[in-house]
Order: sequence, then structure tokens, then C-alpha cells
Amino acid sequence: MKNILISGASIAGPALAYWLARRGFTVTVVEKAPALRPGGQAVDFRGDTHRTVLERTGILHEVLRHQTGGSSQQIIDARGRELAVIPGEFTGGDIEIERGDLARILHDRSVAAGAHYVFGDSITSLTETAGGVHVTFESGAPRTFDLVVGADGIHSNVRRLAFGPESQYVTYLGHYYALAELPDRFAGPGQMYNEPGRMLATGGRKAGALFVFASDELTFDRHSPADMKRVLLDAYRGMGWRGEEIAAAAENVYLDSVSQVRLDHYTRGRVVLTGDAAYGNTLGGFGTGLAVVAAYVLAGELAESDGEHERAFRAYEAAFLEYSKMAQNANAGRFLAPRTPRGIRMRNWMFKYRFLLKAMMKMGTQAAGDISLKNYAA
Repeated sequence: MKNILISGASIAGPALAYWLARRGFTVTVVEKAPALRPGGQAVDFRGDTHRTVLERTGILHEVLRHQTGGSSQQIIDARGRELAVIPGEFTGGDIEIERGDLARILHDRSVAAGAHYVFGDSITSLTETAGGVHVTFESGAPRTFDLVVGADGIHSNVRRLAFGPESQYVTYLGHYYALAELPDRFAGPGQMYNEPGRMLATGGRKAGALFVFASDELTFDRHSPADMKRVLLDAYRGMGWRGEEIAAAAENVYLDSVSQVRLDHYTRGRVVLTGDAAYGNTLGGFGTGLAVVAAYVLAGELAESDGEHERAFRAYEAAFLEYSKMAQNANAGRFLAPRTPRGIRMRNWMFKYRFLLKAMMKMGTQAAGDISLKNYAA
């Protein structure tokens, strides 16, 4: 079981590629995008478990060199008056880094370990045989691999091909979010404005602009910038403060649902899911940490299984079916864009009364460390 295909080159895929290549596996990573995706939201790590895995991966010092440092954000009313302040340690965890920087660090380290990347291609079929998984691609020649890993996000292509339609495993949670860049005239301190069912945050380091809004489920093309911009404009039409103006000025809009992945098992035959493909929860705050820890555990179990991938998969599931529950209980859309004025006030009170905030942050840190982390032999 030494020849492994990984689909997805964001965070989970390169992290797993590094550990597998380091342990002597032949690793190919296929990514639909033409190159690594730069930029994106800042992501964070929390607690000793995340730090330990970063250290064992050999990237802790580099991550620290690129850390952004969480920045505080004002919650304001329609006149721009401060209602509360979200402290940087709440949004930025213990270590915060831009997603693009982390992806590049993991990619470069995995390439140095021997992983091979194929950009601009995607899997079209998976057929399990007695000796492996026969894989066809959109443009590349068919190949057979011992194992296939889906590390390709909430809308996982591998999960669809191996497990079934997305509708069986992904639950829409009632909100959408959009990330966008803004012209320089909108530069300034981090600010967040709410109206019932709509939120807009600008400035800071999470994104040029973050939009979250409540909605019935929508139909749009996730690969069409024009279609995503149209949905955003419709959702923010008539918003107070500078909401409508900022939505109109938004550039390079990426829009998607706030959704949650739920599976009883992460494996099927010779296919295994990891990262958001297995337990994603949009904007839930734990996805990056889960992805890096999962890569460490899955690679370690495969290395210790002596070619018995079923044994490795069972051990991975035993560890992560419970650990990943930390990401299953949050609904970030409901928290960021409450549907009622009362809901907005109650959310703001948490940031006014710091004992509530500290209790919530403590629970998050404890959840991030709630796994018995083995020290796998190199």
C-alpha cells in the first residue's frame, strides 16, 4: 500500500502528502486549480495539540514567522458607533496565519520530501479492483493506485464518486458567506456591522470583506464570479451603514453556503476522506487544526499498518469520529448573522461581558486538545 493518490492541494492534502512521502510512500496530489491558491481567509491553531503537530511536522517556526497576529474588531451600529469589541485572541486563536501562506509552506515541505503534484486536473471516476483503485482523470492518463484520499473540501469530488451524492452528507445550515477584496478606499480598522440576518465585516486580517447572510437555499454557479457577485448584490441591497456600497465595490467574490458534513465512516474500501471532505463545518473555526492533526494521524497509522490499510483506516476513524465532533456543534452563520435584533444583542453581550467570552474560548481550546496523540515512529 505504498502508492497513494490525494485529491486536493489546500491544507489537508499537502499536510498528508508531506507525512506520507516522509514515511516512504509514493504520493501524487491532484488539484483542479491551475496552481496553489494564494491569499484567502486567515486560519488559526489553538492549544498544545495543534502546536505539537506543527512542531513534529517541522513547520512551527516557519508558521510563527508568517503569523499575522489576531486583530481586534469593532462591532458598530448604522452610524459607525462602537457597540462592542471582538478581541483578536477570539478570532485569531494562539497562532494565526494566512491560508495561502500555510498552503505554500506545506506544499514546499511535501515536495522536498518527494511528493508529486499535478495541477489543473481532476478525478472523473474511481473503480476499485482486487489490486487497487483504477482512476481516470479529466486530462491525465488513467492510473491505478493502492489507495485514494479525498482531501478536496466540503464539496468533495472523491466523496461524491466513492460514497454518493453530496446531498446525502452535506447539510445546509441556513446561511451563506462571501469573501471579497475591496478597493483601497475601504481600508481601515476591523469593523463589523449587523442587521437581522445580515453581517458585514471589513478590515482586519481575516479577509478584505466577509459577508454572512441568512437565506433559503439558493441555486447559483460556484465557479462563476459574475453569478456569485449577483447573489451578493441581491442579498445586500438596501443594507444600512455602508453595506450596499461595499457589496457593490466587492471584487474577486467567492460565495458559498454555510454547511456541515456528517458521515458515520470516513472510509469505503480503498478510499478515505480527510479534512473538510470528512467533517467540514463552514467558518466553524476548527477546520485547519483538524486537517493538520488528521494528516499526522492518518499517515502515522498507514505507516504502522504493515500494508493492512483496513487496520489503519479503523484506527484513524476511531480517533477522529470522536475528535471531529468539536466541529459539528457550531453554526457560524447563526452566530455571525443572527436573524433577529434580540439575537444580535445577545451575541454582542458576550463580547461585553468577558467572563462569557473567556469561558467560550476555554471550551474551544479544550476541544482542540481532546485527542490522545501518538508519537508515531519516523
